[in-house]
Amino acid sequence: QVQLVESGGGLVQPGGSLRLSCAASGSIFSFSTMGWYRQAPGKQRELVAVITSGGSTNYADSVKGRFTISRDNAKNTVYLQMNSLKPEDTAVYYCNAGKGLATGWVNYWGQGTQVTVSS
Repeated sequence: QVQLVESGGGLVQPGGSLRLSCAASGSIFSFSTMGWYRQAPGKQRELVAVITSGGSTNYADSVKGRFTISRDNAKNTVYLQMNSLKPEDTAVYYCNAGKGLATGWVNYWGQGTQVTVSS
């Protein structure tokens, strides 16, 4: 069973930075994509950033130029560096890992970590 454990969330002032980490229980080589999603109160979960096994990245328009996703295969960890944080970035951030199986695409989720941007 795959486990994803997020860390690094917290309270930060507008304009500040945080780095989220997502540690996988096994090798992340087996995942086609790894990414970060977020869900604010009363809103749907949305994609923030994704990185493929080949290193390609994609970002939500709202975070382009401010957030950077990266992966360390040796540590089985994916990171989300968040700079120039805004109050609207406040949400629970979830790590996601996805891969295709014979039965179809499978998604794995972490438990989430709270990010609060407030003065």
